[in-house]
Amino acid sequence: MPDTYDVLIIGAGPGGYVTAIRAAQLGFKTAVVDREHLGGICLNWGCIPTKALLRSAEIFHYFQHPGDYGLTAEKVGFDVGAIVKRSRGVSGRLNGGVGMLLKKNKVDVIWGEASVDSVAKGNAPGQVTVKETKRAEAPKGAKGAGTYGAKHIIVATGARPRALPGIEPDKKQIWTYYEAMVPQTMPKSLLVMGSGAIGIEFASFYRTMGAEVTVVELLPQILPVEDAEIAGLARKRFEKQGIKILTGAKVTKVEKGGDTVTATIETGDGKSQTITAEKLISAVGVVGNIEGIGLEKLGVTIDRGCVVTDGLGRTNVPGLYAIGDVAGPPMLAHKAEHEGVICIETIKGLHTHPMDKGKIPGCTYCQPQIASVGLTEAKAKEQGFAVKVGRFPFAGNGKAIALGEPDGLIKTVFDAKTGQLLGAHMVGAEVTELIQGYVVAMNLESTEEELMHTVFPHPTLSEMMHESVLDAYGKVIHT
Repeated sequence: MPDTYDVLIIGAGPGGYVTAIRAAQLGFKTAVVDREHLGGICLNWGCIPTKALLRSAEIFHYFQHPGDYGLTAEKVGFDVGAIVKRSRGVSGRLNGGVGMLLKKNKVDVIWGEASVDSVAKGNAPGQVTVKETKRAEAPKGAKGAGTYGAKHIIVATGARPRALPGIEPDKKQIWTYYEAMVPQTMPKSLLVMGSGAIGIEFASFYRTMGAEVTVVELLPQILPVEDAEIAGLARKRFEKQGIKILTGAKVTKVEKGGDTVTATIETGDGKSQTITAEKLISAVGVVGNIEGIGLEKLGVTIDRGCVVTDGLGRTNVPGLYAIGDVAGPPMLAHKAEHEGVICIETIKGLHTHPMDKGKIPGCTYCQPQIASVGLTEAKAKEQGFAVKVGRFPFAGNGKAIALGEPDGLIKTVFDAKTGQLLGAHMVGAEVTELIQGYVVAMNLESTEEELMHTVFPHPTLSEMMHESVLDAYGKVIHT
């Protein structure tokens, strides 16, 4: 008889391992299957290592103008190998931490490539076949290839970079985020295709380290999901740093030379130009990992490359669930984690409700940072809201000036009729840490009056959040 579990999770990324731990807390006998690395893409090849790279770039940036802070620094340089080594070390430390958490919570780790043979019916558990993987060495104590049974099977297989026909990554001159995170040398020139969070973060990193960077975006606005005003301010800062940005433009052809890439780019006015760079980063989105798991055989409903769920993680096939990137956008680690908790608590029979995707914050860790939650001003108006909009500039904040970061904006959008906070949008220093204040407010259904009556500490950047609310209602103090 195969080993049988109450819950078996395929994928040990943020969604998978968090769900496994919560399942164990709820008393389920739990196992998680992975083929390559605990912590998934986010911890190993995404969120965490890119932040380590960007931290190195941020410090190097400050070294470039120490006089602004009354300091001196001479012969400042960098070692790209050491930067990458630090980034990989950060990931390695957290990868080990995930393993310890799973062991602490008595979650079995099964190492290999999983596919679902059947789902539970009556008293018969579903079956999952795990084949040996060649991708990475198994963690100590992990179980191996074999057949495993489970009453509940959760698919948390994540996503991978989308490849455009004719511009497929070759790991040498055309990169995905994998290669962009571990450069052996720093390229002198770089073309970034796509201006979402991934593309802009790498554009920011490589430009700060000295590369000539061009960003090509198909849509008329960079950072397409962000508020237009915030994206416009960010674009001005990027261009001031020397990043060349082409919007309403499309890469139609790529030719590889000996050590360069030449891209043909068409713009909306029908004109075309060519740009030659050492490397091209393809950052045109991701696609769910739905292949090879047995989903088609089971009749699981798929839409636009992602598994369709009911908001509580349940697919159309009883006993089979999906969470995280593979279950659709927004493809964010914190969404996957929360989605997994909702899913497993639903299985347990606890009182749950579908996650409100309109209250999931998004963060981009470039220079300057961008963060947002809820509706943009344009989306709020499209949905029929009469809005009150508040703004407060970093230039009016004492802490921002003391930090030497006077460029930025906090923007809030309210329903004029009810005072409901519909959205908040930020660009500037440390806004990825500030946005959670508005997320909490939205989840507590705070009104503008409650926010205005809240006391914010001084001197802090968070005071700008208060001032932005005051500005929406004609009560701003410091502008």
